[in-house]
Amino acid sequence: MNHGTTKHRGTLAGLGMTMTPATLIVVDDDIEIRELLADYLGRHGFRTRVAEDAAALRRLLADDIPDLLIVDIMLPGEDGFAICRDVRRSSDLPIIMLTASADDTDRILGLELGADDYLSKPFNPRELLARIKAVLRRTRARLPSDHARWLRFGPWQLDRVTRELIDDKGERSALSGADYQLLQVFLDHPEQVLSRDALFDLSRGRPAPPLDRSIDVHVCRLRQRLGEDAQHSQLIKTVRGAGYVLTAQVESVQ
Repeated sequence: MNHGTTKHRGTLAGLGMTMTPATLIVVDDDIEIRELLADYLGRHGFRTRVAEDAAALRRLLADDIPDLLIVDIMLPGEDGFAICRDVRRSSDLPIIMLTASADDTDRILGLELGADDYLSKPFNPRELLARIKAVLRRTRARLPSDHARWLRFGPWQLDRVTRELIDDKGERSALSGADYQLLQVFLDHPEQVLSRDALFDLSRGRPAPPLDRSIDVHVCRLRQRLGEDAQHSQLIKTVRGAGYVLTAQVESVQ
């Protein structure tokens, strides 16, 4: 699925924008779920397409790049993890994963692979709708006119228009929506200790569920994008019992 960096086209009026309706693709092998979600999301202003497996998804992606994917983990053939991994090789296309497992392992693995959010089955369609809107708000937020496009921190720069990291050699790499949003929270609060609950709330726009540790997964993934690991991280340090802190100063670059 080599579709390059996604340039999102449309959105919903309910998200505060006025372009064409957002396009979603639901990937689930259960025809009843596909039909239910297509109908429900269509009634809420989304253009919704459906696919029963990875092969069908590829055919859809060959014709059009959507604004967001909703992917069930348990699929015949290539599972949802394989789809997420494949998409993340070349695209920042937002992904919400659905899991029927009560085990945290599926959720954590999905986040490690770059999913922007997750939802456990069975779920209330209204909750999925809220998650979709929240992810699209985060991934489509435009740069405020009074903010600089580029931010420098340590050896890195962040291009907030293209959502790319730029290293000291000028090499660029695109960030997924979840990685970008978490990094932006750290850059908005440099040298401040942020609790896990605060990071979750600020990056996802809702309170963290009880005992949820998914923010640790995202911090680990972000550290990897910055070329660091948990034991030797200099940019994002763990503050035992308190949370995390971005140690670098942040500068606007004109």
